[in-house]
Amino acid sequence: MKRILKIIDSEISKLEKVKMNLLKEKIKGAKRIKIGISSSGKGLNSHIYSRFGRCPNFVIIELDNKKKIKETKDMKNTAKGKISSAGIISAQLIANQGVKAVLAGNIGPRAFAIFRKLGIKTYQASGTVGEAAENFANGRLKRIEKATGQRSVVFSKSTIRHQRTFGFGVKAG
Repeated sequence: MKRILKIIDSEISKLEKVKMNLLKEKIKGAKRIKIGISSSGKGLNSHIYSRFGRCPNFVIIELDNKKKIKETKDMKNTAKGKISSAGIISAQLIANQGVKAVLAGNIGPRAFAIFRKLGIKTYQASGTVGEAAENFANGRLKRIEKATGQRSVVFSKSTIRHQRTFGFGVKAG
């Protein structure tokens, strides 16, 4: 009987160790961070796009607590062709992904204001998405403290025609 109790105690001890290791892994997993990167294409080999709000794509990267890439997700920027408010819409798209930091060539004033209000940190990056993620993980990127890009408006032929007809806004030359 004593031998059986000893075996049971030993097995309980092993299970408790497994449980503790699982809890530790769960806690470590909670330290993951998501970053959003303005990109010219899809994947880690695409290049950082210079204008955040007008970039064709975003790459969402999840880093683990050891600064290694755990997951990547490509996302089309549906705001890139908007006549105005591309930065605002892009910032909302990225924020909805749960990112804690954004990496871009430049960030305009409206997107920057949204990130600041939401507590999302912004960093200036160049090169490929993979290089930028690695530089971020190793603390080698410059933090953006104020907007680095300019607010811009995309004008189509119909917008210019409308402005000529009604006489407001930027005049077409």
